[in-house]
Amino acid sequence: MSQNLVSLHLAADDLSAIEAALDSLEQRLTGLVGLTPDERRQLTKMGDKSEAFCRQAVVTLGKHSEVLPRNFDLDEYRADLAALDVLRPILARLQRLYERMVDTETALGSDVMVGSLEGYAHLQVSGRGDGLEGLREALGARFIRKRRVETEPAA
Repeated sequence: MSQNLVSLHLAADDLSAIEAALDSLEQRLTGLVGLTPDERRQLTKMGDKSEAFCRQAVVTLGKHSEVLPRNFDLDEYRADLAALDVLRPILARLQRLYERMVDTETALGSDVMVGSLEGYAHLQVSGRGDGLEGLREALGARFIRKRRVETEPAA
């Protein structure tokens, strides 16, 4: 094989440990929510530029809670910011891990595709007469292009 971008070997005990770690994450992160695309679209979002404003607002409103209506839950407001600060580093680690997993999946798929193309090319050249014609044709079906059916112009 002329390409081997990655070699990944996960033993059964590794897979069990990974599954257990994922189970633990799911059990510990029970407060996470799932939003529909419409809900996501409709939310007011706090971007990088707005974050400084929000942090200052938490401090200011905490010092001057008398300006807030009674139904404004100042403790929950502060807790949301604190939870955001706790969640972000975890999310950053998971995003890095996810990106590496996606890159590894892409590299493995590429390794398999390159190996398959190489093997198919060798099969076409040296597999003749070895009773492999049916297998070669079956593999070659991936490369058959369907011809476009031309429509006759209307008279």
